[in-house]
Amino acid sequence: MVDLIGKRYWFFGLSILIILAGVVGFIAHGGFNLDIQFEGGAIVSLQMEDNKFDTNKAADVVSKAINKKVTAQKSEIPDAKGKGSIYMLVLNVAEKTQNLSSAEVSNALTAIKKDSDFKVKKDTQPEIRNVSAFIGKELMSNAMVAAFIVCVLIILYLWFRFRTMSGPSAGVMGILALLHDALIMLSVYTIFNISLNESFIAAILTILGYSMSDTIIIYDRIRENTSLLRKVPIAELVNRSILQTLNRSINTVVTVLISILTIFCFACYYNIESVRVFTFPLLIGIASGCYSSIFIASPLWVMWKEYKAKQPTVSKA
Repeated sequence: MVDLIGKRYWFFGLSILIILAGVVGFIAHGGFNLDIQFEGGAIVSLQMEDNKFDTNKAADVVSKAINKKVTAQKSEIPDAKGKGSIYMLVLNVAEKTQNLSSAEVSNALTAIKKDSDFKVKKDTQPEIRNVSAFIGKELMSNAMVAAFIVCVLIILYLWFRFRTMSGPSAGVMGILALLHDALIMLSVYTIFNISLNESFIAAILTILGYSMSDTIIIYDRIRENTSLLRKVPIAELVNRSILQTLNRSINTVVTVLISILTIFCFACYYNIESVRVFTFPLLIGIASGCYSSIFIASPLWVMWKEYKAKQPTVSKA
């Protein structure tokens, strides 16, 4: 029988290495790459003749022209007159002062028109929308409050459901596993310098929900085996429980990853930036959620139980 609990420090070490790589990425990139929703700025939309243009090159061209951080996306909307589709190049310009000057807009438009790879539709004016960073910050603060409330509710739920296996400690270790997943996600964002936007919040909440669901499956088997294997040491009992649920956990995560990978490949092929930057961290996060359920939450609970067992019992006078 494979001793997964005995190798727990190897698994902890792997997680620490990834998180440290995220810290290095954070320092190297000068902090998080905040998108326009969190940093403020302007959205400039240009009508194009077709959709055969590179958004990465468009962002680079405009960024050099106005000396600001720019990301670009493609957008396709139906023509109101029923004449096919309207293709849009959407430029997100990060600017803490929120408003772009007319000169900056003119420079951006000139830079795009001068490049032969971009065919801007004639006789069209750019659409400019200013975005306040306050909205994104409020969204982030509300999400953090919601996450805190969820964590408290999860601990209470696990306390009640798994009271036969020290419910509070099981709940706390489950929350630590969720924190691990959040840190892994943030590390991925910093390592690959992916912009943090509203998709980040959706990805984080999706992963936390998946990870806790997987952890509960293992906890259920531990609870069942606790009554069946009373004389088995706690480390061996948990190890057996993990191995008994391992196939189910792997099959589930592989199925989910195949679905997300299909969407990711589709987004890469059609250069759909918004979908691509959402699904890539999701791929890493779902894998991390499965990993933490097996190799983080349960081993931490075993370590806590072994620590408590070593503590001297205080007898009452």
